[in-house]
Amino acid sequence: MMADRQHVLVVDDEPVLRMILVDLLEGEGYAVEEASNAAEALEVLQALPSIRIVVTDIQMPGSMDGLRLARYIRDAYPPIALIVSSGAVRPEQDALPDDAVFLSKPVDHRELLRVIEDRLSAA
Repeated sequence: MMADRQHVLVVDDEPVLRMILVDLLEGEGYAVEEASNAAEALEVLQALPSIRIVVTDIQMPGSMDGLRLARYIRDAYPPIALIVSSGAVRPEQDALPDDAVFLSKPVDHRELLRVIEDRLSAA
């Protein structure tokens, strides 16, 4: 199913992992932006109100990790769907913002696409 060019932001400090996700999502028809840390992600969100989904890693350098970023996005941009991932940390559900989904790394691409479609269809 083509995504009708829904806009997704991928936030990960690992360039190769970020590139893999960007390629996957673009291949499925999504318009994709990318950021390597929370500060860049917030700049993208301010510039592009069309973003509907944020996929973020938890462990990132900078002033804000992925969990803090996700909580900030939930407060500032409530309609945006959040997918949080990590290969090293598994947060408790109550550490995640409301309605956020956690996926362990390495992220199963079929599962990621299913979660994105679910979130977009629920919006």
